[in-house]
Amino acid sequence: MRRFNLSIMDGYILREFIIPFIFCVAMFSCVGVAIATISDLSHRIIESNLSLIAAFQVFILKFPEYIGYALPFSVLLTSLLTYSRLSKDSELIALQSSGISVYRLMAPTIAVSLIITLVTFAFNELIIPPSNYQATSILAGDSRVINKYTVQQDIFYPQYEEVITPEGEVKRELKSLFYAQEFDGREMQNITVIETDNHQLEKITVSETGNWNNNDDKWDFSNGVIYDIKMNLSQISSNFFQNKKIPLPKTPLDLASKSRSPYEMNIRESLEYIEILEQVGNQKSILMYRVRTAQKISFPFTCVIFAMIGSSIGAKFNQNNKGTSFGLTVLIVFGYYLMSFFIGSLGLIDVLSPTMAAWLPNFICFGVGVYLLVKS
Repeated sequence: MRRFNLSIMDGYILREFIIPFIFCVAMFSCVGVAIATISDLSHRIIESNLSLIAAFQVFILKFPEYIGYALPFSVLLTSLLTYSRLSKDSELIALQSSGISVYRLMAPTIAVSLIITLVTFAFNELIIPPSNYQATSILAGDSRVINKYTVQQDIFYPQYEEVITPEGEVKRELKSLFYAQEFDGREMQNITVIETDNHQLEKITVSETGNWNNNDDKWDFSNGVIYDIKMNLSQISSNFFQNKKIPLPKTPLDLASKSRSPYEMNIRESLEYIEILEQVGNQKSILMYRVRTAQKISFPFTCVIFAMIGSSIGAKFNQNNKGTSFGLTVLIVFGYYLMSFFIGSLGLIDVLSPTMAAWLPNFICFGVGVYLLVKS
């Protein structure tokens, strides 16, 4: 089997690309975390008595997020700088006069951008979500139980069932309503459960605390009372208890313990949380998490798109002016994010599907990249 070897031209272009790329990633990451984090941390240190150690931990934990943002931007700026420098020194003309097409000249940059796409995807999946969640936990004052639980208040879970009406229609009706005033990461507190049967209020359970029992797949309620209601409130009986097992779904616990920002979840966790939200029926949150999850998949591919755009513009731009290249990068990135924000908002209000809302900016920029590549 014949081994693949880089040509001298490929190696030369990659050397021109990789070193500035590493510098750009470091620069964009430092600038991003400095602008977005230091001011907030300073305010928290003064106003909220955040310790210097905790502030430093948050500062370090926020770096992965901005490295993830910096990777596509660095591809754009570096490809602009690399090909504009080659164009200025007439090296592109010399290579083309040797019969090498512009597509072949840009192939090394496109190839390495595919690798950076995979790195960006892995970074966004494996490193950024837990890092962001740990930073949030520290800022919330829960530094002892990092990346395990999220403290919640006012947990609602309506459980529905499908019933068939006398007319033969399938109708969705409320079966029970679970409410807990607080969840401290270990147990639910001040719980109220309302259960219905045949369109009528049947039972109200009030409990001081509640824990999920994995062995029995039931809730262990403590220090409470059950009100049995019959005949349209004409007969009410109460039964006090110290400990009682209640057969209710585990969903309220999942809803509380797995609740976090979509930027603190990887794709698998987001999909699992969407399933929980579907049981609750919170359509607005479901739509938001679906759009954000689709964007997690689409965003890394901007590395390839930006490589195409940057290489094409750089090949026609025969002045190696770093300030101008940086300005073009900022303008292109701003345009991309403005378009992504607008189209993503259409997905959040259900005008576009989540997949289309996430991928349409990429498709538009890819079309621009192909046009510039052909024109070059």
